[in-house]
Amino acid sequence: MSAISPDDRAAPGRRSNRGGLAELTAKTAALAVGLFVIGGPLSSLVIWSVAERWSWPSSLPQVMGLRYWSRLLTGDFLAPLQRGVGIAAIVTMLALLFAVPLGYALARLRFPGRTIVLLAFLLPQAFPQLPVFASATREFYRFGLAGTIPGVVMIHLVGALVFAVWTMTAVFRSIPSHLEEAAMNLGASLTRTFVGISLPLAVPGIVASALLVFLYSLDEFNGTLLIGAPFITTLPVYMYTASIGYELQIASVTALVLMVPGAVLLLLLERFLKADYLAFFGQL
Repeated sequence: MSAISPDDRAAPGRRSNRGGLAELTAKTAALAVGLFVIGGPLSSLVIWSVAERWSWPSSLPQVMGLRYWSRLLTGDFLAPLQRGVGIAAIVTMLALLFAVPLGYALARLRFPGRTIVLLAFLLPQAFPQLPVFASATREFYRFGLAGTIPGVVMIHLVGALVFAVWTMTAVFRSIPSHLEEAAMNLGASLTRTFVGISLPLAVPGIVASALLVFLYSLDEFNGTLLIGAPFITTLPVYMYTASIGYELQIASVTALVLMVPGAVLLLLLERFLKADYLAFFGQL
């Protein structure tokens, strides 16, 4: 029987070290690529937002300051911000008003055409939004809704109801049905069961749905531009008009401001969007 040399004993350890080093290198490379993809555009926005004078061939702004950030306190910027937040709040309330009872009915009731109703709410997202909104613009002008806040709210609801209805359907499907059956066996009506059992258990899902809809409406651009412009201006439209006018500093400041509520709302969404909801999301 041949003896095992020290080199043979050390070989598994060396292979393990090489595997660990390769894994660490791959993770470091992936992190570097991620930082470049995310940090590159973000750093460009930050630099442009403080550039008061930047001309070729300088690689950095010749004059830097907060002059363009000071415009955040002016009516020119605050009016689109307040209007966008107000529209997003209205869209959120209306979407939940429709989506909560409809989501409960789609989750609990079995009726002919239920699958067709669910799929119908996906149609606005099944095609590119620009031609969908462009085709709807003619009808909005016909009924005098173009250039009005009700018109912008309605066009936002086209996409917002997709998120709200599908989310609320998944939320109510995740609630155990035996709890409702027990309440009904004790004499509770369907309405009382919904209000007393299902609705309180669905509160985290309702909050998650509200955050999704609010964020969608706050960042919605195509519909607002086609239906609301030039009378209704929100921050995305304000950023667009600044960028096509080569006011890159204003556009960069607006983009950074729009990122703040998005990041905050996504962190809150992670807290309220439970794994149970995701398990039923997308099921017919």
